[in-house]
Amino acid sequence: MKLSLLDRSRTRAGRPEAEGLTGSVDRAINAERLGYERFWVAEHHAVPGIASGSPPVLLAAIGARTERIRLGSGGVMLPHHQPLVVAEQFLMLEALNPGRIDLGLGRSLGFTAPVREALRDHGPDTFEDDLRDLRAYLEGGASVTARPQATGSVPMYVLATGRGTVIAARLGLPVVIGGPILAEERIGEVLESYRRDFRPSPGVEQPYVVVSLDVTVADDDLTARELALPEAWAMARSRQTGEFPPLEPAAEIRRQPWTAQLTDRVEKSLDRAVAGSPETVRRALEQLAERTGADELLASTSTYDREALFASDAALRDLVA
Repeated sequence: MKLSLLDRSRTRAGRPEAEGLTGSVDRAINAERLGYERFWVAEHHAVPGIASGSPPVLLAAIGARTERIRLGSGGVMLPHHQPLVVAEQFLMLEALNPGRIDLGLGRSLGFTAPVREALRDHGPDTFEDDLRDLRAYLEGGASVTARPQATGSVPMYVLATGRGTVIAARLGLPVVIGGPILAEERIGEVLESYRRDFRPSPGVEQPYVVVSLDVTVADDDLTARELALPEAWAMARSRQTGEFPPLEPAAEIRRQPWTAQLTDRVEKSLDRAVAGSPETVRRALEQLAERTGADELLASTSTYDREALFASDAALRDLVA
């Protein structure tokens, strides 16, 4: 499998939120040095634990500090934007970073009801039509011409659940699969349907599957699981409070009260992630490759300790290489 990183610009308790963005830039520079295929950034709105609400702005900053690694969005949430505007933004990025830009596209409507209201998401689901329109703008085949006109291509990827894979197959687009669906027994059936129903499109002759999940590598399983705890804790707390919080140190998390429900959610989140020694992670990734036939792994690892995060990125690169 090819190996890439998805960075969500996670904020950390007690630290300025801007560090979530400068940390993403630093991590991209390091990922290029390590030889990763691509580096993607996320779009989340009004979430305390995530600093990035605008992938194109962050990608422009990263592009100015890197030279070779592919850069992309994981993803732009298309219901929040006009396809023409997205095309213009990513054509600008492609013009500034030739041959290095990817456009991952999702359909999430926002983390909470107030956020969805602020984003004015009241219309019907037009995701498939919007994807068609966006591709026409990127390829110069729409009724108006998005500028700057492209000298190269901007590949589109669909961030998908079961239904999203159907759309990706129909439009002939690569698909990115992540989240709980990866752990479901039907994942093989979902991907089999995607590959069977895939219709080749310009520049995409074959189905292409990217799997995205948390992967943390450390010297031993216990250390890796402790490094993965802050993200699992934040996810579990978000289901209690409706607010996705900044990352906290593992030691601080251990000092807080744990209800039975919270403990269960944390453990389930840790079990869904891949966290362990190099040998443990290698076995897990081999099993994942066998189950999914994935072409690429997009590791979405995060932890409070930035040095440990960089060490995990290096260990994962060495392991897959």
